[in-house]
Amino acid sequence: MRIESSVTAISWIPSEAVEGLPKLPFTMGVAHYDDPPPDVIEDLDAMREADAFREANELRAFIEVGEDGSITDCGHLGTGHLGVTRIKVGPKELSVAAVALPTIQSEPEVGDGWVRFKQTAGGRTGAPAPRRVSGKPFFRINSAIAWTTLALTIKADGSSEHELVGASPFPRHWIYDKDGKLVQKSGTIDFEQWYREAHGENTPWGTEDSDAFVTDAESALERELSKTIMRSDATSKPSQLAVDETLTEQGETGDGIYLLLDGILAVEVDGETLAQVGPGAILGARALVEGGRRTATLRAVTPAKVVCASTDDIEPSALEELAGAHRREEG
Repeated sequence: MRIESSVTAISWIPSEAVEGLPKLPFTMGVAHYDDPPPDVIEDLDAMREADAFREANELRAFIEVGEDGSITDCGHLGTGHLGVTRIKVGPKELSVAAVALPTIQSEPEVGDGWVRFKQTAGGRTGAPAPRRVSGKPFFRINSAIAWTTLALTIKADGSSEHELVGASPFPRHWIYDKDGKLVQKSGTIDFEQWYREAHGENTPWGTEDSDAFVTDAESALERELSKTIMRSDATSKPSQLAVDETLTEQGETGDGIYLLLDGILAVEVDGETLAQVGPGAILGARALVEGGRRTATLRAVTPAKVVCASTDDIEPSALEELAGAHRREEG
C-alpha cells in the first residue's frame, strides 16, 4: 500500500516588514509588499506565476507499506519553488528571475512504523542588494538568503505529522497541511538580522539553520477582520513591546482592540498561561462586549508589534462572534 502526504511553507513579505534604507524601494513603489496568501492552496504553480509569494517549500513524500505493516520503500516527491520578482522602472514593470539554491533533501529516517523526511528550500532575489554584513566577507552584493526547513513524518497507519524545523528570520512563513489548509505561522520576523546575517555559512547551505517560533494560525474570521483593519488604516501607529512587557492587564478597563502584527503573546488568566497567539490575532474583543474590563493579561513572549484598531471599522456582530470564540478558548 502506498501512502503519500505533504506539508508546504509559503514565504511572503507583509506590509511594513522592511526597515531602514532598504524600505525606500517599497515606499517609492519600485518594489512591493505581498498580499497575504490564501487560506487554502489550490494551485501552487498559478500562485508562483502571479507573483503571490517569494518562495515555497513543498515537501511531498511517500512510503510503501507491506501486508505485515512493515515499510518496504519510501522517497521524496517534492521540491522548492521561487517566485518571480516584479519591479517597476518608470512606467514599465520588469521581471527579475530569482536565484534558487539547491533543494536539500535529507536521507529519510526510517523507524518502527514511520518514516521522517526533511527538506530545505530557498534562495535569493536576482536584484542586487549591496550592504555591510556581519562576519566575513563583511560586504555583500547579492541579496540575503531566505529559506524554510520542513519535516514530515508519515506513519504506516496512514497518518502524518509535520514541523517547521527552521527558517530564515525574514520574511513571514505560513505552513499548510497535506490538504493545502493554512495551519501554522512563523511568529516573528526580523528584517535587520536577516539582512545582515543570512548569507554564506549562516544558512543551511553553509553550516547552520535558524530556529523558528511557530504559532497556530488564527481563525478565518480574524484573517478577514485583519484585512478590513489594514485597508481602513489603523487609528494609531504600530507599538513595540519588549519581551515580558504587557499589552493588557486582567481586570483593568479598556476600550481598544488590537491587531498583532508580529511576535508572540501569552494569554494569561489568574496567573496561568492558557495559550500563545501569533501574527494576525485580534485581541481585546471580550472587554468591548462584556462590560469594558480585560478578561486576560497579554504578555509578550518575544518582541512584538501591535496596532490599536478602531471598533468603528468592525461590525458589532463580528465583535460578538470573535468574543465568543475567545471565550470558548479561555474556558
